[in-house]
Amino acid sequence: MPDAEGHPLPEEMDFQTILKALSDPMRYEVIATLATAEEGAKRSCASFGLPVSKSTLTYHFRVLRGSGLIKQVDLGNSRMAQLRRQDIERRFPGLLTLIVENRAG
Repeated sequence: MPDAEGHPLPEEMDFQTILKALSDPMRYEVIATLATAEEGAKRSCASFGLPVSKSTLTYHFRVLRGSGLIKQVDLGNSRMAQLRRQDIERRFPGLLTLIVENRAG
C-alpha cells in the first residue's frame, strides 16, 4: 500500500504502471533529466520548464509519484521531486540506462 504521500513501496512498483507513466514525452524527459543528475538530486517541479498549466504539471508529477519513479517532498512552499534511483535499479535493473540512452533529441 502506498504511503500517505502516494509513494508505493519498491515491491509494489509495477512495470506496466511505470511504462504508462513514461509514455508521455514530458514525463519521460523529467525522468531522463533526473537520471542524468547526481545521486540524490532534488528539483522543484516548476524547474523542469514544462509548457503546461500548473494543474497539468501537478497531474504529471502525481503520475510519476504514483508509479514509484519519483519521491516528492515538501520544502517550504515548494514541492521537490527526487528520482527513486536505488528502488528502480533494484526492481528493474537497467531501466534508467535505457531511458537515458533512448532520450529524444
